[in-house]
Amino acid sequence: MNGYAMLKIGESGWIEKERPVCGPMDAICKPLAVAICTSDVHTLWEGAIGERHNMILGHECCAEVVEVGSLVKDFKPGDRVLVPAITPDWNSLEAQAGYSMHSGGMLAGWKFSNFKDGVFAEFFHVNDADGNLALMPADMPAEDACMLSDMVPTGFHGVELADVQFGDSVLVIGIGPVGLMAVAGANMRGASRIIAVGTRQVCVDAARGYGATDFISYKDGSIEDQVLSMTGGKGVDKIIVAGGDCGTFDSAVKCLKPGGNIGNVNYLGEGDYVNIPRVEWGVGMGHKQITGGLMPGGRLRMEKLGSLVTAGKLDVHPLISHVFKGWEHLEEALFLMRDKPRDLIKPVVIIED
Repeated sequence: MNGYAMLKIGESGWIEKERPVCGPMDAICKPLAVAICTSDVHTLWEGAIGERHNMILGHECCAEVVEVGSLVKDFKPGDRVLVPAITPDWNSLEAQAGYSMHSGGMLAGWKFSNFKDGVFAEFFHVNDADGNLALMPADMPAEDACMLSDMVPTGFHGVELADVQFGDSVLVIGIGPVGLMAVAGANMRGASRIIAVGTRQVCVDAARGYGATDFISYKDGSIEDQVLSMTGGKGVDKIIVAGGDCGTFDSAVKCLKPGGNIGNVNYLGEGDYVNIPRVEWGVGMGHKQITGGLMPGGRLRMEKLGSLVTAGKLDVHPLISHVFKGWEHLEEALFLMRDKPRDLIKPVVIIED
């Protein structure tokens, strides 16, 4: 089979590999559509998870099942399925402890394009198919289904980590596709005020549609100065970090009320340490909690998110700014995500006829 791979840090291209082998609990799928993630950029060009040689990239797609193992009960060849970016081993001790995304070790539920070949290929392997795949709603467009792999569950997990409650004031730092879903999730949870940090107009417009009430740009001054000015010096109840870098936490802590929560779902692709301001953190005693978490994967999560879309509670289509058709456009879409032109939110490549 052919796949688009990271050859080494900074270099990528099409390679030929053996088709993956299906174990008794597994499935082999072929993509119907794939989406490009900023994580692919961090992995390929920044070497954020270290050197990888000839590893097929990609972890966002929807797919058709082509083969299932002998112990798979609920899926069969021909099924169109949602595929989460995180595919835990559900019989692991970590999963039993409630942290399935770390099954087998920290971040080890993230398998695609981390330590096994990803989905930018003619065929890809899914472990524990009954626990990780979900049937794709019949009327859901393939490009929309791709958004359920990572963007929606990651943004929503930021809301969960921050523990957004009815009436909370919420700051969302970064309104790319994950941040946009954090805005949507905070709005669903009943946030009264949602301040979004972003500069690209296409993202600002989408964030307004998802429920953001106020906007600031880091180009207009520090985030903390603007947020404290907008809130009469009080700060906000909850913060979701969906963009920025290790230094972003300095601003986040300064914007947060005592007793508030910061939920980080941003992939920190470079840097050795996260900066926490000592005084604004209450000299260590300010009850300002910081939690960073990898999104939950698995079938139940996918089914619930799919239900939100089919019920009309969540429209993911505004996330998609660029649509391509055919594998020949994959590299173009990947480089587009790297370069981030001002009209970009999310590129999708449709593979099916």
